[in-house]
Amino acid sequence: NGFKCHCMSESHQRQLLLASENPQQFMDYFSEEFRNDFLELLRRRFGTKRVHNNIVYNEYISHREHIHMNATQWETLTDFTKWLGREGLCKVDETPKGWYIQYIDRDPETIRRQQEQERKKKQDLDDEEKTAKFIEQQVRRGLEGKELEVPVYTELNRENEEEKVAFNLNKGASTSVAASSKTSSVLGQNALKMVEGAVKRKEAAHSSGQLKEKKKKSALDEIMELEEEKKRTSRRDYWLQPEIIVKIVTKKLGEKYHKKKAVVKEVIDKYTAVVKVIDSGDKLKLDQTHLETVIPAPGKKVMVLNGGYRGNEGILESINEKRFSVTITIDSGPLKGRRVEDILYEDVSKLA
Repeated sequence: NGFKCHCMSESHQRQLLLASENPQQFMDYFSEEFRNDFLELLRRRFGTKRVHNNIVYNEYISHREHIHMNATQWETLTDFTKWLGREGLCKVDETPKGWYIQYIDRDPETIRRQQEQERKKKQDLDDEEKTAKFIEQQVRRGLEGKELEVPVYTELNRENEEEKVAFNLNKGASTSVAASSKTSSVLGQNALKMVEGAVKRKEAAHSSGQLKEKKKKSALDEIMELEEEKKRTSRRDYWLQPEIIVKIVTKKLGEKYHKKKAVVKEVIDKYTAVVKVIDSGDKLKLDQTHLETVIPAPGKKVMVLNGGYRGNEGILESINEKRFSVTITIDSGPLKGRRVEDILYEDVSKLA
C-alpha cells in the first residue's frame, strides 16, 4: 500500500508539472470533454424539450467519471449556459426560476425530416385548397337553373250556366274536353291548352329537380372518392407504434445494442420511443431514425405503420424480395379479410 501511494504521488506530481507547463492545453481539453458530455446527455435524455439547466447538470454530475466544472473555462453553470446560447448550440432564456436551455438538433437526418414534414404540410394545404375549389365548383353547377318558370293561372269563366265542361286526365299527360255546344267546345279547347301548359311546366320542374338531385349526388360521390383516394395514398413521416418489434441500427450506443431487437413500449412525441431490448431487458429512449422495422416469417402477425391502412393488424401472407414489399391479409376491424399487396418493408413490422 505504501508503494502504491508513493507511485500514485509521483504520477500526480508529474501530471501537475505537465499541467503547469501548458495549463491552457489541459483546460481546453477538459472544457471540450465537459461540453460534449453535457450536450450528449441533454440530447439523449431530453431531446429538443425546454428544460432547466440545473436538472441537466445534476443528472450529469451523478455519473462518477464526469469532468468537474472547476477544471473547465467556465466558472459557473450560468456562464456555461450563456456560452451555449452565444455559440448557437442551445436556445437559452432566463426566468425568475433560473436559466432554461433547449437543445438545437443539427443532425442532417433530423433536418431532412423537418423539411419533409414542412413539404408534407404544404402538400396537405394544397390538397385542401383543391378540395375546397372542387366543392365550390360543384355547388355553382348545382345552383344553375335553380330559378324555374312560375306558372300563370287564368280564371275559368262559364258564360252559360247550362254549359258542361268535362276534363279527362290520363296519367297527367293527355286531356280531352267535351262540351254540349260550340261555345263550350271553344272553351274546352282553351282549357285544354291551359292544362297542358300547366302539366308541361310541372313535368319540367320535376325533371329539373331530378337533374339537380343527380348533380348533387354525383358531386358527393366524387368528393367521397377523392377523400378515399387521399386516405389510401396518405403517408406520414412518423411510423412508431406500441407493441411492435424493431431493430436497433444506431452504433452510438456501442456494439452491445447494435442490431439487437426490441419491443416498443411507449411512443413519445410521435418520433421517439421507449424500447425494451429483448435479450437484456434494458430500456432505452431512441429516435425512430435509430430503429428499423422487422419483417417476420409468413404466417406471423404484423401491423401496418404507414399509408391508408395504418394501424391495421394482419397476417403476413408472402414476401416479395425483388420489390422489397409484402402481402398481408387484414384480420381485425371493418376491413377484416381484405388482402393488401405491395406494402413496403418500412411500412409494416412484426407484432410482439
